[in-house]
Amino acid sequence: MNKLIIAGAAVLYLLQAQAGTAPWWRWESQVDGRLVCSQWSPGDGWKRFAGPFNNAGCREL
Repeated sequence: MNKLIIAGAAVLYLLQAQAGTAPWWRWESQVDGRLVCSQWSPGDGWKRFAGPFNNAGCREL
């Protein structure tokens, strides 16, 4: 009976541990206005321009 309870608890924990993908954002360079699509900031000097998107092309499906 204890093994069944432990197995049930493990299943419940695993179901809650599912992670989704990170959203994609279009980033604009503050230096020259270039745009890139990335899930994370390309670094200093970039700001979010548009998004979030669900694909690497930063386009709506």
